[in-house]
Amino acid sequence: MKRIMLFLGTNIAIIIVLGTVLRLLGVDRLLQADGGALDYQALLIFAAVFGMGGSFLSLAISKWMAKRAMGVRVIERPANAREQWLIDTVREQARAAGVGMPEVGIYDSPQVNAFATGMNRNNALVAVSSGLLQTMTRDEAEAVFAHEVCHVQNGDMVTLALIQGVVNTFVIFLARVIGHFVDRAVFKNERGHGPGFWITTIVAEILLAVLASVIVMWFSRQREFRADAGAAELAGRDKMIAALQRLGGTPPAEDLPDQMEAFGISGRIARGGFKRWFMSHPPIEERIEALRRG
Repeated sequence: MKRIMLFLGTNIAIIIVLGTVLRLLGVDRLLQADGGALDYQALLIFAAVFGMGGSFLSLAISKWMAKRAMGVRVIERPANAREQWLIDTVREQARAAGVGMPEVGIYDSPQVNAFATGMNRNNALVAVSSGLLQTMTRDEAEAVFAHEVCHVQNGDMVTLALIQGVVNTFVIFLARVIGHFVDRAVFKNERGHGPGFWITTIVAEILLAVLASVIVMWFSRQREFRADAGAAELAGRDKMIAALQRLGGTPPAEDLPDQMEAFGISGRIARGGFKRWFMSHPPIEERIEALRRG
């Protein structure tokens, strides 16, 4: 319930902010003055503001959201030797990767997982589950930390937000073009927009969003291979392979919200078929094989 309320609250706030931006830009209608044809310039601005703006606003508050949605306890003063080791390990890896020291935190979950987020590679957050610290050896955990630091080093959070923003813009734009065409050609509505436009737009936006997610998830899977390779350089290939083998022996992690799942070390996967197109992480065995191939 806490996650749902945070999700609804932040999205309402984002809509209000973006709506204010549109008014400041003078975009108050998507039709030309006579109410007949689409104003494509206004529509493109509308789509870009909500597509790109929504994606980057979500990224801007990602650390804040992650801390509250997952109950992350940021380690400011290590309370024990394990926390001190965690801080020291991430600090050394961040230095080797050439990024600023991220905030490091722990969240309570029995599942074996970790994630990184933040819009600035020098001001990110790396968080690990209590289940990971209890299940993995230090060598395996070190490789997982390195994997998340490599996500920060590669700027994956910003790149994914950019890709998501671009596809969102196209989805919003094309859905309304399709809705306008159906409203005029099928429902013969010559002025304004009737129910046909809104129904068609909603259906088109859902279908286009499904197709667009295939692109986003494909990129997400490629990020995992790159982060694995980077972690193999930072922590050692054998440690990264051992960490993945450990993950392969545990149930797929499903503790992260959908908007954060792509940034975890583990996520829902499918080994084949149509469902695989929508998975954020490749199968563990493919990741291990990629590391063994170098």
